[in-house]
Amino acid sequence: SLPLDVPRGGGLNARRRPPAIMPALLGDKPYFGYRADEQVANATDVVCDDSFCMHSQFSTQWDALSHVGSLFDPAGDGERARVFYNGYRMDEHIQVPEAGAPRGGARALGIEVMAQTGVQGRGVLVDLRRHFGDERRKIGYAEWMAVLREDDVVVERGDIVCVHTGFADRLLDADARGEPGAPDVCCMLDGNDQRLLEWIDASGLAALAADNHAIEERPRHAPARERLGALMPLHELCLFKLGIHLGELWHLTPLADWLRAHRRNRFLLTAPPLHLRGLVGSPVNPVATV
Repeated sequence: SLPLDVPRGGGLNARRRPPAIMPALLGDKPYFGYRADEQVANATDVVCDDSFCMHSQFSTQWDALSHVGSLFDPAGDGERARVFYNGYRMDEHIQVPEAGAPRGGARALGIEVMAQTGVQGRGVLVDLRRHFGDERRKIGYAEWMAVLREDDVVVERGDIVCVHTGFADRLLDADARGEPGAPDVCCMLDGNDQRLLEWIDASGLAALAADNHAIEERPRHAPARERLGALMPLHELCLFKLGIHLGELWHLTPLADWLRAHRRNRFLLTAPPLHLRGLVGSPVNPVATV
């Protein structure tokens, strides 16, 4: 994963801020470097405790199925409602969390459902950076299939597909220079390419992750749409329609380099989210075993 304080400055999404770290308190005194002999005579222990507050989807993350829903007409009567995967409703099943509450607002489809079973399976890497470099461009079905053929990548039912674009690597380079990461670099999938969406559905993949911001293009200043439709169609397809979890901002470059050097594209992936009930997303520390 990326360090959880990357991207620097939180420039990718104004809603999400980096972690705020603070010492635990004993009364109003920091419990950090605390001498136990202040409470128990002749004790030699020195103890440090800390805490942090962070946005669940600031850095390397999983999206829960409650992250993105749709204005959808479930009854076919022309009345659209805020609906999530499998018909769960805003306000009834997905509620605004209370500030400071120990549990999130997703009474259904929370990230804990993913955590309860864990996430472990065969990962398959698709290395877009190898073919397209760091130029910002949308990758549609034709380019996607060409990469799969050229690199002999086979995606089977139940695989976890990981898309390497180099974006997270660029974020780390910027962080090392003390600069915010540039958002307008590297590949992303073209969520408006219907054939690509159909491939995702037909492939039977179990989850989809990438090292960029949103897997697909996240429009910053989208113009008004001429007809009803999602701004992020790949998110709508996976999270709302198919129940496929999405991973974002994973650090895939070291894995991509190793796999390329060994002429491989498959590995064992272990990537459980935090077991924190009711969240709509979670930090994750994915591990590839090769």
